Amino acid sequence: MNEQPFLPRFSNPRDIDEFVERLEAFERGEIDSEKFRMFRLLRGVYGQRQADEQMLRVKIPMGILGPAQLRVVADVADQYSRGFGHVTTRQNIQLHFVKMTEVETALRRFDDVGLTTREACGNSVRNVTACELAGVCAGAAFDVTPYAEALVRHFLRHPLSSSLPRKFKIAFSGCDSDCAYGAIHDLGFIAKVQDGQRGFKVYAAGGLSTTPEAAITLHPFVPAAELGRVGEAIVRLFHALGKRDNKARARMKYVLRRLGEDGFRAAYAEQRAAVDAEAMAELKLPENPVNPPAPPVEAPTGPTTSGSGYLAWRSGSVVDQRQDGYAAVYVRLMLGDITSAQMRALADLLPRFGDGTLRLTIDQNLLLPWVDRRSLPALHAALREIGLAQAGIHTAQDVTSCPGAETCNLAVTSSRNVARAISERLERSDVASSAALAGTTIKISGCPNSCGQHHIADIGWHGAAKTVNGKTFPMYQLHLGGGVDPEGARFGRQVVKVVARRVPEAVALLLALFDRERQADETPADFYRRVDPKIVVAALGDLVAAAPEMPEAHDVGIDHGFEVAIGAGECAA
Repeated sequence: MNEQPFLPRFSNPRDIDEFVERLEAFERGEIDSEKFRMFRLLRGVYGQRQADEQMLRVKIPMGILGPAQLRVVADVADQYSRGFGHVTTRQNIQLHFVKMTEVETALRRFDDVGLTTREACGNSVRNVTACELAGVCAGAAFDVTPYAEALVRHFLRHPLSSSLPRKFKIAFSGCDSDCAYGAIHDLGFIAKVQDGQRGFKVYAAGGLSTTPEAAITLHPFVPAAELGRVGEAIVRLFHALGKRDNKARARMKYVLRRLGEDGFRAAYAEQRAAVDAEAMAELKLPENPVNPPAPPVEAPTGPTTSGSGYLAWRSGSVVDQRQDGYAAVYVRLMLGDITSAQMRALADLLPRFGDGTLRLTIDQNLLLPWVDRRSLPALHAALREIGLAQAGIHTAQDVTSCPGAETCNLAVTSSRNVARAISERLERSDVASSAALAGTTIKISGCPNSCGQHHIADIGWHGAAKTVNGKTFPMYQLHLGGGVDPEGARFGRQVVKVVARRVPEAVALLLALFDRERQADETPADFYRRVDPKIVVAALGDLVAAAPEMPEAHDVGIDHGFEVAIGAGECAA
């Protein structure tokens, strides 16, 4: 297969030199802490809840990694972090608890293999995400990868990209199902073919956070050749009209709300006219696309008969590619975490079983494309050996969560702990036969800001707190019926708050409610969208009616008292 796949460089050592210069200037007192904070965020260095600890966010365009890059991330995780990496909903990898004195060395290691942290945080054009099945999906109009890469290169180190009012997010989907969630992005592109011409449906001004906004359809169809001009005009609009005096109201969606849809379209038309007048060249598609050609068909290596757990794994984790004879294989990660040892083992497996690459997914998992179907038993055996053959991907057990109070200054609750507790609860026998397990999405955030995307889940939860008789308890607000589909984004209805330690049982009861009350052929998405909140509250019964008692004052996974310890967040810096 492909031992050394061609993967483009996005890094530049000058970025690191500049970081070191600014850090030294800050340490000499030549620039103040606020100016340095703004600068380091734009270089992917993010402050944690813990003093003097940093999170490094590695920007992975379209989520595509090769063996050499995996090995370097593993080395940095071992030497400077906690021995594992965290895959995010934006196809990044985050490494926590890094000392500032070690940041330069870590950044230079990333640069060795073309990885960058530039504009992974801060008020910038963030990582451009894409459907992980780009290039292999049977239902896609065409492969969006080269177009996404071209836009990445256009905005990376762009004159405006590091000076925006707030963060700006872009996503590419290959088909109308909008599997990359373009409808909740500042700019979303959905691949289409019209009259034989490639192009995109364009979404604009979507977003989540505390007040979600569904994107408007800016263009039902725009030729692919105009992709760069659309992006340039929208970023210029945001740079000019986004609020800079109130970071809480600075995202693109607030420009849309302030101007109204007609006013927003008029402002876009003005910026687009200026871009067109400059005769801006079309984006140059990469000569060597990130998606390499199909690897040669070879005889399978390793076991050719199935082992323990193979059928359950295969039924949920394997997707037929559009290319005959090949499959794309999902790897479920618990809460998006992957250890250094697992990264190195995967780096060894990729050339044996695929095209030499893997994809990070927006639901915090992995995808291995271009697997010879005859090699599936051998791949399962290899993944099982390194602890990465867990079934249940894309089910209710596969919970998405933000980092929560473990590291984030803004989090109220420990969202990762409750996500893990939900997964464990749903593995018990009384839930195993529930029809709701398959196809139900559960997403959790440790605060209302929706970093865990709770607004667009069938069952969503966000962390909160409530004081009863002078005692403060960790709570979760339940959201029901959110999602993204060909019609756009819809946001879950807030139903009721549940004590944190009761949330796993509440999820089990919600699945049981679906089993009892669903109509014929009704999906979980349809059911949770239409179910009466009063019926939900009644089904939860004592979980919401009974007053909380000890040890429910403790957060999930925490054996001491609960307190709200919100600090100065850097998401809105």
